[in-house]
Amino acid sequence: MSEPLLQAVDLHCERDERMLFSALNFSIVPGTITRVEGPNGSGKTTLLRLLAGLHDGYSGRVLWRGEPRSARREEFLRNLLYIGHRPGVKPLLTPLENLQAIFAGRHPHSNEILRAALDSSGLAGFHNVPCQNLSAGQQRRVALARLLVSDEPLWILDEAFTAIDHRGVGNLEQLLVQRAASGGAIVLTTHHPLEVPGMQRVMLGQVI
Repeated sequence: MSEPLLQAVDLHCERDERMLFSALNFSIVPGTITRVEGPNGSGKTTLLRLLAGLHDGYSGRVLWRGEPRSARREEFLRNLLYIGHRPGVKPLLTPLENLQAIFAGRHPHSNEILRAALDSSGLAGFHNVPCQNLSAGQQRRVALARLLVSDEPLWILDEAFTAIDHRGVGNLEQLLVQRAASGGAIVLTTHHPLEVPGMQRVMLGQVI
């Protein structure tokens, strides 16, 4: 088996004096899809934010390639793609401008590549429309277009299937399967009935 990219070791997290999860242990290895499950309010988004380094209200350890993530934080962030529950697009920018801004810092891509990603995400003809004029589903597609041009080994996706139509759901499922088959690791939450062969499930302290 491949060396884990990310490991959760004895994680405990409380919110408003209520335990969200306790003694949570699991590993994320290359070539896998891991689904975090649980009822609303169980801490799924909190766990994903914790894994992405965006939430520090916990005890336990998070390891990156076998070492404390805090000791390799810059390397970890370079190798992470995180898309939260909200699409995270800037409303005054167009879809193309949003992608340009996202990738400008560390992985610049040509406009041709970015336009092709938007087209493949169902946004042909909307490249230059301000995102504030797009529907919720179209804004989600802007965020998901990142997946088509990103090569980070670890993807953390919170409710990636929200607000996209049936065709978009099918395309995203296929993309995730292909990404895992090529060696990527994906951690996600979704209310969509996703069933992928070999998918790992993390549910309130246990891995199934």
